Amino acid sequence: MEKANLSTARQLQKSGIVYLVGAGPGDPELLTLRAARLLSEADIIVHDGLVSADILAMAPDTTTRISVAKQRSRHSMPQDAINALLIAEAQKGHKVVRLKGGDPFIFGRGGEEASDCIKAGVQVEVVPGISAALGCAAQAKMPLTHRDASSAVSFVAGQCKGLSDQNWSGLAGKGRTLVIYMGVANAEAIVEKLIADGASPDLPVAVLENGTRDNFRALQTLLTDLGDLVRREKVKSPALLVVGEVARYGDATDKFLEYAQMAGVEF
Repeated sequence: MEKANLSTARQLQKSGIVYLVGAGPGDPELLTLRAARLLSEADIIVHDGLVSADILAMAPDTTTRISVAKQRSRHSMPQDAINALLIAEAQKGHKVVRLKGGDPFIFGRGGEEASDCIKAGVQVEVVPGISAALGCAAQAKMPLTHRDASSAVSFVAGQCKGLSDQNWSGLAGKGRTLVIYMGVANAEAIVEKLIADGASPDLPVAVLENGTRDNFRALQTLLTDLGDLVRREKVKSPALLVVGEVARYGDATDKFLEYAQMAGVEF
């Protein structure tokens, strides 16, 4: 009997799985078909704070939902604990959906979670999602590449530790687009860093706030004005910064021109 119980326990452990699922930038209609199906089948959903209520509502009411929301300098659950939670639930035989805003492998710490699952012998699969950069730029009708403006795109995180020590030289400038995630709180420091690393103060910048949601805003200014614009317009996260000539495309409101006209500045 004891051997039979042990065998059953091992089979149950092997049947568990962790899916690292991209929830996209907010709009439920931008979920992949596979992501939507997995939400309907999950035993447990471990989700970030940016995942919308509409997306969570796609799962049955009986599905266990665990929030591991992170805010600047404040985590409801440390990353190591999240990793351990995913592993423990999968080892119980559960189908675990780790639901992340955007794409799991674009500033989503999906790589850390996948590695720990693999080390623990837990089956893990990754379901990509539309990243915030792609979703927000699409809503603003702003191409991240354009034959006349940009042939390269770089993604960076604007609130990483040691920001001043990172080398961003050449990432922003002629023929390039720089997309900065989580950069609103550090907007002034980012301006100083980019200019110090060689970017022109009059380089166009777009701020894309609440991408794919009903309260979306697309604002345009110049790099030197970015910090002031964030304050004037009371920009809040989630928001992306797009630096480069492509920021002139699409339907972003030119807030620098608007501000200059109000201030009586002539061009």
